[in-house]
Amino acid sequence: MDTTDILMEREQTYGRYEIVSNISQEIKRVMRESPNYRIMPNFARESMDMIANKIARILNGNYYHEDSWRDISGYAQLVIMTLEDLHNDNQPNTA
Repeated sequence: MDTTDILMEREQTYGRYEIVSNISQEIKRVMRESPNYRIMPNFARESMDMIANKIARILNGNYYHEDSWRDISGYAQLVIMTLEDLHNDNQPNTA
């Protein structure tokens, strides 16, 4: 499968890229204007950006596409795992 075939397949699932991009950028604009966005760590902001893109794909394309929903869950889980690691790194070593 070449790049053109892949892009055509993606468009069937997610809709036109230009429209997904517009929706995603609008969601991200609202996020960037929120009080906490600038003080959040990069890992949290990156996950939120990726989740915004997945939401845009769902809103514009096939909302039955399970991978999009799984991806949202995965990006949220990455934040949770990173927060847990940070919490564990800050615990005193009692051994």
